[in-house]
Amino acid sequence: MEIPNKKTTSWIPPIVRGMTFDGETGLFVTTIESKKADLMLEAVGSHESLESLVSAWQKQFESFCTTEQQFPTTIGVEGDSLIMGLGLMFDQASGGRGVEKKPFIPGSSKRSEIMKNKISLVTGGAQGFGEGMVKGLVGEGGFVYIADMNLEGAEALAKSLNEEYGKTVAKGIYVNVTDEDSVEAMMDEVALTSGSLDLFVSNAGVLKAGSVKEMALKDFQFVTSVDYTGFFICTKFSARQMAFQNLGSNNRYLTDIVAISSKSGLEGSNKNGAYAGAKFGTIGLAQSFALELVTDNIKVNAVCPGNFLDGPLWSDPDRGLFVQYLHAGKVPGAKSLEDVRRFYESKVPLNRGCRTEDVVRAICYIVEQKYETGQAVPVTGGQVMLN
Repeated sequence: MEIPNKKTTSWIPPIVRGMTFDGETGLFVTTIESKKADLMLEAVGSHESLESLVSAWQKQFESFCTTEQQFPTTIGVEGDSLIMGLGLMFDQASGGRGVEKKPFIPGSSKRSEIMKNKISLVTGGAQGFGEGMVKGLVGEGGFVYIADMNLEGAEALAKSLNEEYGKTVAKGIYVNVTDEDSVEAMMDEVALTSGSLDLFVSNAGVLKAGSVKEMALKDFQFVTSVDYTGFFICTKFSARQMAFQNLGSNNRYLTDIVAISSKSGLEGSNKNGAYAGAKFGTIGLAQSFALELVTDNIKVNAVCPGNFLDGPLWSDPDRGLFVQYLHAGKVPGAKSLEDVRRFYESKVPLNRGCRTEDVVRAICYIVEQKYETGQAVPVTGGQVMLN
């Protein structure tokens, strides 16, 4: 494999993070302002192939850890201004304070600790379902990028979580998932901020319902560009980075890409074809990407939530689906919003709508389950049952 464009350095931190892999996760690898490093890796131009370069870096790194019986506080590359701080948490790495962990100690695979110190990214994470996922993953002990077009909202949520936990557990980051340049820039920022990711959650989505006989093409394309094409673009650039990380670990680093599909990706949805079609297509992409990316130790799965009845899509007092369906007479005999809600709850064997904690549990299961990829996991309260 050829060495990437030498004019950019965003491919280097993922490789270095891979070198710190303990069997469960890697350290934070953060570019910092410094003029010296504890460990200087060989210059990029000293090797003709990427595999040869990475092999040399791995030997240097392991030799340092064996001799010093600790991780280097900072790592640099000869002839390059890039200096990277290492840490068990973001604050340690960005402050160049060193690693509160000894080398060669395997990471915990206990269920209660499986998400601890893992780095995740959630698109559409500033509000709604995405916000709940962000809070849930932080609550599991992880660090989460809140990726959204609403950067102000993402940064406000990050600030609130960082204050609540008394350390940096989240970071707001801008992305437009329909724009390749935007997604690539986001992943470059991730590489330079934390080294890379353990989990990418492709959650950003939109919905516009309407009859196939009446829906404007621009509305159909708007839904599919975010819900379907957006997943392709996000996978394209996150998978490239995760592959570098896996290479740095000597092909041991198992990572996850999770698409948030829908119950409507498992069965058709009346007068909601654009959304259902995009969600069906997302599962097809997840299965196809899973077959390809397994060679990079990247698992690709989908989660298919049922109706999020407590979210703004359904419960907004002015434009929510409860209000729309009541006024449209979609639910026979319904005279109030509560009647409409009970109608939809009654369709679910477990007698309630899906909640964000249900989806977070499914995501954690997917990460914990190291022997499954290409699956569409229903989280529908029994409303959809697969054979």
